[in-house]
This record gives sequence, C-alpha cells and structure tokens, in this order.
Amino acid sequence: MKLADFDYELPEDLIAQNPVEPRDSSRLMVLDKSHGEIFHHSFREIDQYLHRGDVLVLNRTRVLPARLIGIKEGTGAKIEVLLLKRLTKDRWEVLVKPGKRLKPEQVVVFGEGLLRGVLQEVLDNGNRIMAFTYDGLFEEVLDQLGEMPLPPYITAELENKERYQTVYARENGSAAAPTAGLHFTEELLTRLTEKGVEVLDVLLHVGLGTFRPVKSEEVTEHVMHSEYYRIEADTADRINQAKREGRRVIAVGTTVVRTLESAAALASADTHNVVSAAEGWTDIFIYPGYTFKVVDALITNFHFPRSTLLMLVSAFAGRELVQDAYETAIQERYRFYSFGDAMFLY
Repeated sequence: MKLADFDYELPEDLIAQNPVEPRDSSRLMVLDKSHGEIFHHSFREIDQYLHRGDVLVLNRTRVLPARLIGIKEGTGAKIEVLLLKRLTKDRWEVLVKPGKRLKPEQVVVFGEGLLRGVLQEVLDNGNRIMAFTYDGLFEEVLDQLGEMPLPPYITAELENKERYQTVYARENGSAAAPTAGLHFTEELLTRLTEKGVEVLDVLLHVGLGTFRPVKSEEVTEHVMHSEYYRIEADTADRINQAKREGRRVIAVGTTVVRTLESAAALASADTHNVVSAAEGWTDIFIYPGYTFKVVDALITNFHFPRSTLLMLVSAFAGRELVQDAYETAIQERYRFYSFGDAMFLY
C-alpha cells in the first residue's frame, strides 16, 4: 500500500482559516458507506442520523495554551517553546524554535520572569526536555502567558481561545484540538440526549504527531506517534452493554476511534467484552485492512492528504469511497481541516 494512494489536491482557498458561528452551522457531508450515497446537510441536522439507543462517544481533552514565547537569558534572543508532553510535575518534552539557539543548561525567560525554563536534554527525535520554575500553579501561569498552538496552516489570528476548545473539554493535556467535536453546541448535545442518544466520554490527549507528515512511501513502514489515553470502567461497561444489545457506537473524531480500538485490543475474550477499561499510551496505526471492533459510525473533519488520519477514515469506509467523497467535497466547496466542515460516515 503506497502513500500516494492517499493523495489529493486541495485548492488553498478551501482551507478554513476561521471557525463558523454558531458552531453547529458548519456543513455536514453524510456518507452511507453501505450504498455509496452522499447527502449534504448542516451539522445541526445530524440528529436526523442519530437514533435512540445510539452511543455517542466524545473526547473530553482540553487544549493547553501550550505555545510560549520567551527570550534566551543573557542574549535576549527570541525563543518559541511548544509544550508537547508532561513528564513530571515541572518537566516537559518540548519543541524549541529555533532549536540551534538553545543548548543544555541554558535558560529561557517568559513573561518577564513569571516563568523560567532550563533546557536539560536534547532527544534523538529533535525534541527537548525542559524544566520550569514559577510561583503558584503552573496551569494558571500558562493561562496567563501561553497561546493556543494552532496548526501551521491556520494563519488568521484566533480572537477567542475557547473557540479552539470543544464545549465539553475539561481535562487539560492536548497540544491540538480533537476538531470533530468543535461542531457541537450544548444545545445540540441536549437535544440528542433528550432523543435517547447515550453520550459518553473518553480521554486522549492529542499530540503534535497528528500534524507530522508520513515520510515512508510504503504505508506499513510508518512509525506512529504515541498519545496518552484513558477509558474508565463505567464507560467501558456501557459500551460493552451497547454492543451486546446491537446498538451503534459512534465516535466523535479519530482520537475517539484510536482510544476505543486501543481499549478493544486489551479486552479479554473470556469475558465476551468488546472493550476494557484502560489507561496508558497508544501508538495504534489504523489503515485499510484494519478490522474495526468497536466503532460503528464516525464523525470527523476533512483531513490532510497523505495523513494517518485520512488513512484511518479510508480504513473505516473504504479508500475509493472516501476518495470520491473528498472529490465531491472539493466540488461542493466544503471547508477543510481543523476549522472546516464535517463528515458523518456510517
């Protein structure tokens, strides 16, 4: 399977630079993978396709304002630090730009001294380990000094930080938003609940590996990045009950797919459960040929060409069908990527 099999050309003006208001006024392409049919809706009309007894699974992760701009102590050189992964209370794996300017034991000062970071180690992958010192709570300092780490293809300034958070985000830890969830409003979720849709949540902290390009021409040779995830016992029990009763499990975003399918790999065959309560790091790589064990339907955005996210969607609905859907989306001038429109595949 070749990387070129997941390529397409996107006009630059279809890359969404700003979110629409209200959230659920984005467009929704519905893809019936059994019949190959495509329908066009507003996202707020998704309730037409969700039924009593369906289980809608959200990712409750919250994006950290993880982009910090500081100066190198002693020289005043501008240094950008992006928080990637919390290792201990005050030690983080980070991305530093420009990386060559900062050597181990050198210090970066943020916010006129509110936060200080000392570079401890340079990793083999080019990332760094940085230890921070500050007064008070790190999260409060970060809220004061940090900026949202918007994807590099978004060049417009985001006026409201909360617009890069889902309305149900509550557990800090992501370097990027689980963007399929950005379309939901509190009112829409309430309407779905009143209809009899069971709404559950899991956790996967999205890493910047999401945006890293696949470089190997042979898809199977790609090494997937790892991300922290957690699914609680009660949530696993409810999903297992739904699967036993033949009810659909609908994932909101590829991060939920990766969480549920990772938990499925840990389920014991002796219990007849589909998923297991789990916590840890997952580097699951889903591409065509994968057999889905949990997810019956998927809500997702339109993804980058040659990306692992597009491969996951292609695994779910079939590569040729997804290619056709993307061609239709371009013709119909759907908006693409993080602030773009959505798909519902079932």
